Amino acid sequence: MTSQTAFLGVDIGTSSSKGVLVSRAGVVLRSAERGHAVDRPASGHVEMDPEVWWREFVELAGELTAPGDVGVAAVGVSGMGPCTVLADAQGRAVRPAILYGIDTRSGRQIAELNDDLGEAEIVRRCGSALSSQAVGPKILWVREHEPERYAAANWLLMASSLLVHRLTGEYVLDHHSASQCTPMYDSIQLSWQEPWCRRVAPDIELPRLTWPGEVAGVTAAVVAGIDAGTPVITGTIDAWSEALSVGAQGEGDLMLMYGTTMFLISTGSTRVASSTMWGTVGAMPGTYNLAGGMATSGAITAWLRELCGGQAYETLLAEAGESGPGARGLLMLPYFAGERTPIADPDARGALVGLSLDHRRGDLYRAALEATAFGVRHNIEALRSAGADPQRVVAVGGGTKGSLWTQIVSDVADVDQVVPRTTIGASYGAAFLAAGAVHDVSIAEWNPALEIRHPCASTRPLYDDLYVSYRELYGATRTITHRLARRQSTTMHKEHA
Repeated sequence: MTSQTAFLGVDIGTSSSKGVLVSRAGVVLRSAERGHAVDRPASGHVEMDPEVWWREFVELAGELTAPGDVGVAAVGVSGMGPCTVLADAQGRAVRPAILYGIDTRSGRQIAELNDDLGEAEIVRRCGSALSSQAVGPKILWVREHEPERYAAANWLLMASSLLVHRLTGEYVLDHHSASQCTPMYDSIQLSWQEPWCRRVAPDIELPRLTWPGEVAGVTAAVVAGIDAGTPVITGTIDAWSEALSVGAQGEGDLMLMYGTTMFLISTGSTRVASSTMWGTVGAMPGTYNLAGGMATSGAITAWLRELCGGQAYETLLAEAGESGPGARGLLMLPYFAGERTPIADPDARGALVGLSLDHRRGDLYRAALEATAFGVRHNIEALRSAGADPQRVVAVGGGTKGSLWTQIVSDVADVDQVVPRTTIGASYGAAFLAAGAVHDVSIAEWNPALEIRHPCASTRPLYDDLYVSYRELYGATRTITHRLARRQSTTMHKEHA
């Protein structure tokens, strides 16, 4: 017998799926998580089986509702993206999902579409240039390399829309996610750009467009403790749901998402197009975003942790704190999986310079944290140069636990960061959207600010100097790293053959 109702939010992330049950007052009643891994079948290819997403949704929902004391009033979903899931008319994927900008396979297709449609015209209509983040070139890659699979496809799904279809039978996609299907969505008209859709994805029936917080449909049957007839929102891409979870989708807000990758979303009421950043439609009607994303951030610290034998993060953070600003003379480039914005270079690679026999584990970990901070500063500068005007920075994600990483970013980028009470992230944002679909709720009341991280003036001269070196290091090593990237591609191709 249920004694109260709550809102279920589930997010499908790069390294895990997370679910929360949240009360009408915004209190997290329960949370659960399922870890998973991406597949890397070839160099630059990053994929995942979409059936994992559905299985983990069912597992999470079942675990969260199992005690039977809380009824689900509405369901919210979000997921990593933009992902490219080509599916048949029953919503079954015809091949593994091609993930977002960390999958860099479509370089030739990007060049082809730029030549055909015109780079400037793509930016004008879509809000951003074609890059590894864009869905269109990846669809074209499947058409060219896997024609039999493409011939079996009828639909285009993403993580959130796949869950919505499985729950409700509805075939929908939110406007924001569609705006990352460059060059298929017209961000001026807020609609599919039909001629370009036919050029990129002939014979694909495109989904009906709605806004993330709108009810897409109701559950068609009982699923994992969720009653039939329960409202399900359309949902959106995880980073945008994260921004909503901390109230960072207002005019002048900038969200920093500390996760496997680092993501930045600047919000305004005026559309801004950019050739270096991602101009998109916002998650809320009447808003627009200029966004950026690093290909790695937490992925590097996880990699270092694994190299260190699985040492606890708390230990590594303590050692990085002892290392001090500047990592005792070490400087790292964080381009371990290429880089997305603002350099858009899939063949960029990581670098660590200044090593001596005196350096210790904590110095390397500190250098990794500082490298991501330099990347954030580079992206914020690019956002401002493109026309965004971020005034209030809000931090969210797992990397906000503890204070060292966020403090380093504030010091390097010279910004205050609001750290809210709840930083669970996208699943909480999905639950908030679900609540908003059936009740009048306020994120300011749900998730007030907990603290503000201020930059330390004493470290500013050091980090200004190191930032100059950081920017110089990429140019100084680019030719060599591109050569090594080609060698890596050849080696990995042989390994997977």
